[in-house]
Amino acid sequence: MKVKLPLAEHGFPTSGVVRAVIECVTADVSDIEQFYNITFSETRINRLKGYYREKLTELRTVEYLFLNAEDRTDYILLEKYLHQQLESLGSLETSLEELKPLIEPFASKLIGLIERRQKVVPTTGRYAADVLSAVSEDVGKKLRTIRDNKPQTKDPAARFAAFRAVKCVEELTGAVEECMLFYKGYDPDFTWWTSAPFQEVIQQLNSFQTATTATLVETPNGSPTDDIVGQPIGRSGLLADLDAQFIAYSPEELIEIADKEYAWCETEMIKASKALGYGQDWKAALEHVKNLYVEPGQQTRLVHELSEEAVAYVKRHDMVTVPPIAEECWRTLMMSPERQKVNPFFLGGESLIVSYPTDTMSHADKLMSMRGNNRPMSRSTVFHELIPGHHLQMHMIARYRSYRSLFTTPFWIEGWAFYWEFILWDRGFASTPEEKIGMLFWRMHRCARIVFSLKFHMNQMTPQECIDYLVDKVGHERATAEGEVRRSFNGDYNALYQAGYMLGALQIYALRKEMVENGDLTEKQFHDRVLKEGEMPIEILRALLQDKRLHPGHKAAWRFYDL
Repeated sequence: MKVKLPLAEHGFPTSGVVRAVIECVTADVSDIEQFYNITFSETRINRLKGYYREKLTELRTVEYLFLNAEDRTDYILLEKYLHQQLESLGSLETSLEELKPLIEPFASKLIGLIERRQKVVPTTGRYAADVLSAVSEDVGKKLRTIRDNKPQTKDPAARFAAFRAVKCVEELTGAVEECMLFYKGYDPDFTWWTSAPFQEVIQQLNSFQTATTATLVETPNGSPTDDIVGQPIGRSGLLADLDAQFIAYSPEELIEIADKEYAWCETEMIKASKALGYGQDWKAALEHVKNLYVEPGQQTRLVHELSEEAVAYVKRHDMVTVPPIAEECWRTLMMSPERQKVNPFFLGGESLIVSYPTDTMSHADKLMSMRGNNRPMSRSTVFHELIPGHHLQMHMIARYRSYRSLFTTPFWIEGWAFYWEFILWDRGFASTPEEKIGMLFWRMHRCARIVFSLKFHMNQMTPQECIDYLVDKVGHERATAEGEVRRSFNGDYNALYQAGYMLGALQIYALRKEMVENGDLTEKQFHDRVLKEGEMPIEILRALLQDKRLHPGHKAAWRFYDL
């Protein structure tokens, strides 16, 4: 039975129908995930799978032909999202099978106890003590097995499984602590039974994390990349992710795109190098640029000067709307030395987080951080992170079609910020050889990210080879290269995230040519429209802006780059 839509019987397009479903899904999923808060719980996985299937069934009752352009877009996005979430949950279930030898049966026993507390199921202290005692015994057995069977070599897949097992146990530890705190003092009988078993379990879980990390995660040779672990998802996994992002290219074609873009960058680098008197040796010219850093205590002032320059430039050329609140209200924070290990350059968005060495860092680390955040390279990073990049994005997302944040993608988020480096380069924003090298460094870096991340996931490069590639092809400091690789593969980013910068920028750049250079929109209208439509894969944005009628089950088809 089809849903009766307003005005549908008269042939008029409807508005906001699918948006309401999306807003409901966003709130419902948030509630489910907050309630079933153990991310690898079988209960949570099954509840989410049931919910997504229910919403797919509901979505199919909508009369697609009677939807207007905005609702058709939302329909395609929601349909893909629901399918993608079901596939991701299936992959999670498969990957959790690899962890069972490490964390079962104690993980399931603890999750059962935690979920009883979530649902406030009457639980006696004796019952909880029995569970905790059994868990303690199970973990003790695992610890003896780990210590008695220390592997001499490390299989990357097994190492990543151990790394994930530690993360799961860390999550369980926090959850069981909250569970016990819920009863402490309010249920004297419960506390009497569980105090000692609980302390023993916490001690055992902490020992498990320490032993597993030392024995199964760290490598025997003690190399600097010991803590860089990751699990390649394979070519089939990349193809599935590309389908989810509506990218109509194979991984090999994307690497070819990166190589072509890199060749252009290298040619421009050599031109700038010659202008500085270094001839063909662009790496020597880059070394010259890296030493153009400010003295300690001056980096925040530099960032503000560069931000004012960027805002003034886009306003003077009427390139995009800059709301007064967006220009006025952004905060500056300093990045901790620990965080700089995975984010060697400063970050942005709602706030600007400046990466610069502190007095606690070694002399060598200080110099590498200062050289990596020199003035010419920071000049590009500022407009990428603030205005017209991420800060302006975040400002607009909060005010226009924020419900589409359910479909967030690096091809829109990171692609937009990096796209401006294309546009400002074309306009001559970099006027000196040093400024050009600063911009080209980042452009080379984004090309290299495509290559090393995709090749890693196709088992063609190791983390160490990825580091060496960044040092050799881009001219990274080794410490910053290690930080880039570490954050790429330690599980916080999906497999396509690093590729999303350059590829998303190329998509928006190609769409701009179609819309602006053909006279459909002015440059400012185009930029404002992209921001106000909200987050989504760029191919779907293209269809919306060009009023192309897509159909349910749409597959990627746009070839935005000529090979």
